[in-house]
Amino acid sequence: MVIFPYQKIAFLKSSAPWGMMSFSGRDSWETKNLDRSIKASVPWYSNWKDTLMEMKESSLNTATTPWFESYRETFLQSMPASDHEFLNHYLACMLVASSSEAEPMEQFGKLSQEQHRIQHNNDYSYPKWFIPNTLKYYVLLHDVSAGDEQRAESIYEEMKQKYGTQGCYLLKINSRTSNQASDEQIPDPWSQYLQKNSIQNQESYEDGPCTISSNKNSDSNLLSLDGLDNEVKVDGLPNNFRAHPLQLDSSSDPSNNIDGPDHVKSASSLHETKKANPGIIHGACLTLTDHDRIRQFVQEFTFRGLLPHIEKTIRQLNDQLISRKGLSRSLFSATKKWFSGSKVPEKSINELKNTSGLLYPPEAPELQIRKMADLCFLVQHYDLAYSCYHTAKKDFLNDQAMLYAAGALEMAAVSAFLQQGAARPYPAHYMDTAIQTYRDICKNMILAERCVLLSAEILKSQSKYSEAAALLIRLTSEDSDLRSALLLEQAAHCFINMKSPMVRKYAFHMILAGHRFSKAGQKKHALRCYCQAMQVYKGKGWSLAEDHINFTIGRQSYTLRQLDNAVSAFRHILINESKQSAAQQGSFLREYLYVYKNVSQLSPDGPLPQLPLPYINSSATRVFFGHDRRPADGEKQAATHVSLDQEYDNESSQQWRELEEQVVALVNKGVIPPNFHPTQYCLNSFSDNSRFPLAVVEEPITVEVAFRNPLKVPLLLTNLSLLWKFQPKDCSGKNDEEVKELVASEPEMIGTEVISEFLINSEESKVARLKLFPHHIGELHILGVVYNLGTIQGSTTVDGIGALPGCHTGKQSLGMSVRGRQDLEIQGPRLNSTKEEKTSITYGPDRRLDPIIVEEMPLLEVFFIHFPTGLLCGEIRKAYVEFVNVSKCPLTGLKVVCKRPEFFTFGGNTTALTPLSPSASENCSAYKTVVTESTSVCTALTSSASSVDFGIGIGSQPEVIPVPLPDTVLLPGASVQLPLWLRGPDEEGVHEINFLFYYESVKKLPKIRHRILRHTAVICTSRSLNARATVCRSNSLEDEEGRGGNMLVFVDVENINTSEAGVKEFHIVQVSSSSKHWKLQKSVNLSENKDAKLGSREKGKFCFKAIRCKEKEVATQSSEDYTFADIIFGNEQIISSASPCADFFYRSLSSELKKAQPSAHTEKQSVEDAVRLIQKCSEVDLNVVILWKAYVVEDSKQLILEGQHHVILHTVGKEAYSSPQKQEPPEMEPLKFFRPENTAVSSRPSVEQLSSLIKTSLHYPESLNHPFHQKSLCLVPVTLLLSNCSKADVDVIVDLRHKTTSPESLEIHGSFTWLGQTQYKLQLKSEEIHSLQLKACFVHTGVYNLGTPRVFAKLSDQVTVFETSQQNSMPALIIINNV
Repeated sequence: MVIFPYQKIAFLKSSAPWGMMSFSGRDSWETKNLDRSIKASVPWYSNWKDTLMEMKESSLNTATTPWFESYRETFLQSMPASDHEFLNHYLACMLVASSSEAEPMEQFGKLSQEQHRIQHNNDYSYPKWFIPNTLKYYVLLHDVSAGDEQRAESIYEEMKQKYGTQGCYLLKINSRTSNQASDEQIPDPWSQYLQKNSIQNQESYEDGPCTISSNKNSDSNLLSLDGLDNEVKVDGLPNNFRAHPLQLDSSSDPSNNIDGPDHVKSASSLHETKKANPGIIHGACLTLTDHDRIRQFVQEFTFRGLLPHIEKTIRQLNDQLISRKGLSRSLFSATKKWFSGSKVPEKSINELKNTSGLLYPPEAPELQIRKMADLCFLVQHYDLAYSCYHTAKKDFLNDQAMLYAAGALEMAAVSAFLQQGAARPYPAHYMDTAIQTYRDICKNMILAERCVLLSAEILKSQSKYSEAAALLIRLTSEDSDLRSALLLEQAAHCFINMKSPMVRKYAFHMILAGHRFSKAGQKKHALRCYCQAMQVYKGKGWSLAEDHINFTIGRQSYTLRQLDNAVSAFRHILINESKQSAAQQGSFLREYLYVYKNVSQLSPDGPLPQLPLPYINSSATRVFFGHDRRPADGEKQAATHVSLDQEYDNESSQQWRELEEQVVALVNKGVIPPNFHPTQYCLNSFSDNSRFPLAVVEEPITVEVAFRNPLKVPLLLTNLSLLWKFQPKDCSGKNDEEVKELVASEPEMIGTEVISEFLINSEESKVARLKLFPHHIGELHILGVVYNLGTIQGSTTVDGIGALPGCHTGKQSLGMSVRGRQDLEIQGPRLNSTKEEKTSITYGPDRRLDPIIVEEMPLLEVFFIHFPTGLLCGEIRKAYVEFVNVSKCPLTGLKVVCKRPEFFTFGGNTTALTPLSPSASENCSAYKTVVTESTSVCTALTSSASSVDFGIGIGSQPEVIPVPLPDTVLLPGASVQLPLWLRGPDEEGVHEINFLFYYESVKKLPKIRHRILRHTAVICTSRSLNARATVCRSNSLEDEEGRGGNMLVFVDVENINTSEAGVKEFHIVQVSSSSKHWKLQKSVNLSENKDAKLGSREKGKFCFKAIRCKEKEVATQSSEDYTFADIIFGNEQIISSASPCADFFYRSLSSELKKAQPSAHTEKQSVEDAVRLIQKCSEVDLNVVILWKAYVVEDSKQLILEGQHHVILHTVGKEAYSSPQKQEPPEMEPLKFFRPENTAVSSRPSVEQLSSLIKTSLHYPESLNHPFHQKSLCLVPVTLLLSNCSKADVDVIVDLRHKTTSPESLEIHGSFTWLGQTQYKLQLKSEEIHSLQLKACFVHTGVYNLGTPRVFAKLSDQVTVFETSQQNSMPALIIINNV
């Protein structure tokens, strides 16, 4: 039996420093925190920053990974022996024979001869021996459980006599049998050593001893290693040495390839394979005594055999160097300096070509120095070793033996570092020179890599991470991807472990390492590196870098069949705002679709996963309940109502809410129910979505989803529909047990609309409107959308990135699409009402996607026929409105509410339709007219009407107008057409007038009590006429019936139309008055022209006499009855007390009174009764209605337009207008700072009101002839009538003295004198008339003004006196003639 020494006693090899290097001078080299290293390198570790901080603050400043340590150990252990160094050469050989052999001594002899033959025969290049005289140590192995111990002792005595006591040993093992081994568990003594060997070595151990086989001519036994200067002939070696453990597996057997043909069997994967087979137990028959015997055997061999042999060898080498080299080298050096002047001697051509190929003979002095240095290094005599290496380095450099010199430099640097106490600093430049020599001159990358690995560990132990990283990066090259990947990864760890971590450099080099791992076939390591780098780049705004990393992670995950991770990585590329080109984005999208399709095929019956594209703005989702609005059909126009095409307007929404509250309050007797909520047909982010919306069964629900395509390539969505969940209820409202959560499998419950194709162009925002049709009552929950995502462009290769395997390119990718879903998750508004809500971030619910389906309700549709879009201001136009009940339920209680009731009317309550007179029907007039006789022209025709008949009464709301439906009910499918009169607003411009139609169901439902329909009418009005009127008291104190209180009404009408609507002229056809106490009596126009025509920019002036209504008429009328008086200027009378004239008058009056209410409320309510009576003296409730016709030429046809203007007179002497006047903004006054005084509101009437208390009238002859030559003084009697216009007692002072005595006044008015008493004081009772007899004295002829008396009045219980203004209203002229 022959045992090879390099198989069984590998720990005796001088390569031990490489395989199990222990640098006692640096504790950080001896201890490695493996857990922390693994933790730092796991890509999915949640918080890498905490890990980096732990490593930074730790005393263990090494940066390494377990797979790198495994690679480094395997690399160093597999270093082949070389001729330029002796650390891998064998020092001793242990010859082992068993005591059970028949002739153990003979076996020892054969083993010794075989070893001598292998060492000294030139046919064997391997193994290499340190010195010719190799130590042989003979071990007799005795099995205690099976062998004869006495025979073993006798053989051992014979061995001691032959080999000496220091050259042999008897080792007794296996003190117990295998049956006893199962009873007591003893740890495996060999496990810690066997794990450090390769799996090939372990397999060879398990196969048992190996006999020598000689196959010298086998070409397969030649192993060419990278960078070695010769081929190592491994004749006779076992198979486990025929392949390098780090070499690429070139086996063609696909079963051996894990990741493809480029898979690398790294040491870590080998260890994992070995650990997967834990069935082998070593040392099962050994006892603790056997363990001690083995330890004693090793100690005896080391101290009595190996170390003395090494010490002897060092002494011999030292003696040889002194005797053989001392004199010759000194003479050689001197001769060389003498002849060459310290220059290098010329070499042969071959030496110049390859200086690294210089070989020394084995007995060369330079090699003896190197051997001595290696032996000193092995016994940790680092100081002497450094001296020898330094000496050898000089000799090698002098001989230009660069390979030898590089080895000496490398070991000199290591020896200097390992010296105790750090006698000298670490010569890093030695290592740099050695690395450069190995790489550039010797072209030996293996030795250069070994040098880099050693130097990097030394630099890291000194915390010189920057230098270590630079050294590792220098060795990266294209010849070995695995080596470059490991070194780049270690360089990255060096950057992150610096005192100031360089995070970006760490991430960048991890990316480079991942790329090289991928090229080397290490897909898992590549994925890990990219994931670690992603943690740095994520969220830093480097979108292009993130895209590249995510794309690579997706590719690697797909290759490793981690499909979920691949989908997630590609998803990140698509959901971020990418800055890639359109072609690149298209490539990313196709990759994602392909990977996603593979994932979905694994679980075709599973739930639909979430798709990342397109973006959905969930907060912009709008929900509309009801049918779409019908388009206009000729003259028939549907109500605008609510639609998704309308933009949300907060102000408009508030107006609709107020209108609905107004009509609901009216229906509920002026009180809004506490459970009332305004109707919302369209829900959006601005509406109140805190409650569950109500939807009516059989009415569609439209959901508008806002999509956005962030990519520069179009997206095609097919079979797009809503995803919903429905919980039906029975008619009693109870929940059924069954809950439906299917997309389209229950059409009898919920019908779902499917959009077959929906294209979103590049970077486009587009909305999709999807409908659901509920057919059953219950609770509906809209979850999201479901669709097929695809693209319409072909696949191309972009930036060198091809398609994944199986991802076809070109037109075939047009059909690729994947099905998925996106949820509509809407966040409610932030709550901010209570203190807890203000101090925390809480959001309220948003239930716009959770409607409750209720029972069927009536559904109203409104159509407008001949509805105008343009009117003149005040123009009356007749249209028709049609109400249609399109549901299966009857409706009732139809009302319309509008903030502008003066714009329209359905007619009075007395007649459903306005009767048409023949003349009115001929002219298509909107008014009720009556043909009159010519004698009635300019004379008022009176009639009366009550405002209650027109919906304007006490306590009524004119804004809410009941629609006069026949029988107040509109049956299912029925329609009613009613006339509708419109009047153009008094202000020109564009007007939006909102109509809200309110209706109820005949059957009262608990959840929905009413429904509404909205309509917004847009009317453009043009200017027509502008009317203004003034009322003043008549100077005549008595009318025809002997009563006082007549008034004059002056009406000015101006044509302000600029022919915008083709109007040629206006005709004033009638002027009517409406009042409870006054009426127009007649026209007092002095002009004989009765045809009141007004051309463009013409103005007409009218004067009318107004009288009080008879007391009998007033007494018989109710408080809401008005007297209408019509003064016509043509041959037909418009009945102003009928529809539509009276309707618009009452509505205008109500609107005017509503505007005046705020000012009335500001006055103090506790005014005295007498003062209130005084205030009423100047008030008048006379209203004037001007009716007109306009002639318009349109399309060569003449049309007649009709209209009316209203002037509401409140105060005597104050001008009133038919249209609101534009008020100029007041000028800015200087800012004044003052302290406001608390002045109480005066309860006294104003000066204007007091000045109208007393009405004065002078009665005198208009002309008088007087003979001044007979009598120089002319006396004229004058009667001054004083009338108290109020119902309170008034004190009056009449002063006859002239107010002005200036010469100018005398010239104008003349001078006369009042005779008699110059001042009168008297008291007038309520509405009392008093006359004063005065005399005026004239001395010359002329024209005189008698209106000079000054009248002062005050209330009887007041102190302040006010002067009346009656004497200034009209001059009282008298003519004095001389006869």
